[in-house]
Amino acid sequence: MGVPEKSAGAQAQDSIEPQVMTSNPPSEKGDMYETHEVFKDSADGVNFRTVSWQSATIIFLKIQFAMSILSVPGSLATLGAVGGALSIVGWEVLNTYTAIVLGDFRNRHPECHTLADMCGLLWGRVGKELVGLQILIAQVLITAAGIVSCSTAFNALSEHGACTVVFSFVSAVLITGFSSVRTFSNLGWLTWFGFTTFFVSVFIFVVAVTQQDRPAGAPPTGDFDLGWVAIASPGFAAGITASANIFISGSGSSMYLPVISEMRRPQDYRKAALLAGALVGAMYLTFSLVIYRWCGVWLTTPAFGSAGTLFKKISYGIALPGLVIGVGIYQHVAAKYMFVRILRDSRHLQENTVTHWATWMGSNLILGILGFIIAEAVPILNYLLGLAGSLCFAPFSLIFPAMLWMYDFKSYRTGSGREKIIYGLHILIVLIGLFMVIGGTYGVGLSIKEAYASGMITKVFNCADNSGTIS
Repeated sequence: MGVPEKSAGAQAQDSIEPQVMTSNPPSEKGDMYETHEVFKDSADGVNFRTVSWQSATIIFLKIQFAMSILSVPGSLATLGAVGGALSIVGWEVLNTYTAIVLGDFRNRHPECHTLADMCGLLWGRVGKELVGLQILIAQVLITAAGIVSCSTAFNALSEHGACTVVFSFVSAVLITGFSSVRTFSNLGWLTWFGFTTFFVSVFIFVVAVTQQDRPAGAPPTGDFDLGWVAIASPGFAAGITASANIFISGSGSSMYLPVISEMRRPQDYRKAALLAGALVGAMYLTFSLVIYRWCGVWLTTPAFGSAGTLFKKISYGIALPGLVIGVGIYQHVAAKYMFVRILRDSRHLQENTVTHWATWMGSNLILGILGFIIAEAVPILNYLLGLAGSLCFAPFSLIFPAMLWMYDFKSYRTGSGREKIIYGLHILIVLIGLFMVIGGTYGVGLSIKEAYASGMITKVFNCADNSGTIS
């Protein structure tokens, strides 16, 4: 494949690009590269550029391997083992590829801090602001889903010792407290701890379900049908909601972008993204298939309830720090977007001024409040994740990356036959993304409507137990 002709925007970066590809640390890069970076190396004020590629890998793992593992096994119950496995592998490969596309684009355009900045190159100021708003909506939905998960954990551990609204409020406070840690490097050891505890809790749960005579959700006595199938035939709404839940499990690559701006060596991004993609895909595939094999259609949502009361408590107890930290990273990314958007190009961005701290803490507080309100309005994890996946992360992980690639490599459209095929494949990615946006949003919206009609969601700000511990 020849070197493609780049767009005018990419050509403007040609003097920067060779600097990106060197192996020198940020402090040794050329002045021109530094002038385009959002955060500057500075001996004074806050130095944000301190994240190694190994630390970035753990942050990426924690972004991707979180609440979705509690809902993906339920998607296999809808799609069947073969359909679900193919969906996991297919989405993970595609999401990892678009993650590489986003990181490469960012390193060709180092002035871009978030996906909103990138889309500003495509559609100008209006596009930048609209995508920025979309990022905030997505993060609020993810925060809401995290609050639901954490309140479920508190209910399971305490056997519904308080009103669920109280547990949701406590969860929102904890998540906001973690997200308020100012730099990704300072989140480092907490992220390691969060990923480890969450992985251990899932592993314990998986082992526990394989040692039981029957799933906890199955009839306690007598014969029962496990409901395991290789290939299922779900209706459109159920199928697209299940697929959206699997898709979102690996679609958080747009959240990687602010981390790149805080890496010591942004050119090491590919290593971190590829390693995270491979590990996340392997974990989702193996864990979900084992859980579905032993629980069948008797899966609860979230899945920890399928292991019985004792192991549900053990799993939730170990997982709770990981749940808080994982969601806190998402809220941190959204707050960092607001923070940089407000203070960019001012001295307050990297100086410990009152304006600096008021903006940072205020951004986190606003996002935490909005997440709490949404969590109480739609208190079902699957629907929140599915809605975020179809409405926001389908554009973030499919449509926008493919369009950004076509922006920089537009010469492929009229190039050789091979180049035209590659360009056409990126158009196909855009079409897949559009299908997920339209079909996924419709399917999830219909599911939420049916949940209210059937009484599954009875009212907002509901005190009832959401863990299944108390009948």
